[in-house]
Amino acid sequence: MKILYFAWLRQKIGRSEETVDTTAANVAALIETLRARGGGYEAAFRDIKLLRCAVNQEHAGLDAKLSPNDEVAFFPPVTGG
Repeated sequence: MKILYFAWLRQKIGRSEETVDTTAANVAALIETLRARGGGYEAAFRDIKLLRCAVNQEHAGLDAKLSPNDEVAFFPPVTGG
């Protein structure tokens, strides 16, 4: 699974993307798997209310189902003005 990190998530984790092997069935399980890595991952995923995600370039919720070949992107909420 390809995972993309944007904005402050990229800064905390120290990379903009990576490929991971995971059996996570949904986005929430993927977040828990990543958070368990500790360090920057734990800091980046500490408060999931501050996160948004997309699965295969479509906005998705924490319950969105995942498949091994999906692309998942994590980013902060976007505001306009």
